[in-house]
Amino acid sequence: MAEETSTGPGWLAQPGSEREPGVGLGLLLAWSASEPGRVGEVALVPADGHAHILGRGERPLDEPERLSFARLRPASTVETAPLAGRESSRRQLAVREHSGKLEIERLGPAVKVNGVSVDKAALEPGDRVTVDRQLVLLCVERARHPGTSDPATFSFASADPFGMVGESPATWDLRRHIAFCAARDEHVLLLGPSGAGKELVAHAVHALSTRKSGKLVARNAATLPAGIIDAELFGNARNYPNAGMRERAGLVGEADGGTLLLDEIGDLPEELQAHLLRVMDRGEYHRLGDDRSQTANLRLIGATNRGEESLKRDLAARFKLRVIVAGLDERREDIPLIARAILKTQAGNDAALAERYFERGEPRIDPELMEALLQHDYTTHVRELERLLISAVASSRQRFVALTPEVAADLTAKRRSVPDRLEIEAALQRADGNVSEAWKQLGLSSRDALNRLIKKLGIENGRARRV
Repeated sequence: MAEETSTGPGWLAQPGSEREPGVGLGLLLAWSASEPGRVGEVALVPADGHAHILGRGERPLDEPERLSFARLRPASTVETAPLAGRESSRRQLAVREHSGKLEIERLGPAVKVNGVSVDKAALEPGDRVTVDRQLVLLCVERARHPGTSDPATFSFASADPFGMVGESPATWDLRRHIAFCAARDEHVLLLGPSGAGKELVAHAVHALSTRKSGKLVARNAATLPAGIIDAELFGNARNYPNAGMRERAGLVGEADGGTLLLDEIGDLPEELQAHLLRVMDRGEYHRLGDDRSQTANLRLIGATNRGEESLKRDLAARFKLRVIVAGLDERREDIPLIARAILKTQAGNDAALAERYFERGEPRIDPELMEALLQHDYTTHVRELERLLISAVASSRQRFVALTPEVAADLTAKRRSVPDRLEIEAALQRADGNVSEAWKQLGLSSRDALNRLIKKLGIENGRARRV
């Protein structure tokens, strides 16, 4: 552990904050070597412009105020104990909010910001701070005062009754919107990228509505067989189209009294989209081969990752309620909690995994993996995060879930096509100078491409091994 200094930097004595009132910056605990069960807690930095110390234990009388962690929710703030892990430094960081940013200075062991070693830095939301192998912190925005919404009925950092995990403002906004839509018996359109959790949202809307005693019938519209989509949706009369065919209610009939979820509804042919209009307006439809009209009392929930433009205008107009389900890029602070929940689910089905990678009910995750997951540019979001974690579990060779070469090769961080000097130096540092690993982290085409950039930029790194 690096020797701890006893004096702070000069800027710590200059109070003043220019941040918008009511909203502040904080440091979210994304990973902890000694206290993994506290992941998701936030140390909200006071808006007084003064220095506050992040470190282990209670505040000594001769030091500035300590940053305290809390479990923050829209309707509550629950203060938690000071950091207690023996590996943590007593005085690690000096932190203040100033001019809309968090200014930090290292007082203890080595600190990296977004993979680059620093002594001082000005943080914005989304920046990552790694303290040696003790802590991974994420700069986040938070309201300074709880709102007036109802308190949650499930434990902090756990899945809610509908399986959604997250304590970010974006996730809590989603929960409030779900409750709003569920209370109104109107058709709902769910918009969001693939793998973001739209089906969970649909189940929550149904379960919170007056239709909860009815069925939720779910089908991916993209999987409906071409040529018989009408029959799948609306059913058919007995003996139609062939003698001996049994009568079928179809998806619409099955959902009578409940909810019909059509995932990827934008993949329905336009003529089939038009056939849904009367069902949505009055519940009327015709089974194939039946002259009599049928009536179904249902709520339609449509979901698409293609945007509202994938729907016919008159179909889109009948969805009076819309819910936007954000991807992980918009709620990165939930990634540690979702990763923890995924690993716990996997361990519940695999005793060997639980024995190898868990301690006192919490997964042992390498901090380099957590930082990589926090910076990754997701395309299929929670589904992709689950795939990456399963790959890490399968390829890890120690007693913790690691950033293995297999996972590193799969990760594609959000960056420019040609990385700059800082990105290359950070990748070399993470790879302990091994060019064969660093080029994969940078998303380059080959090892030689990285060697050429090292030479062109004149990067000096005695540890770099061009192998």
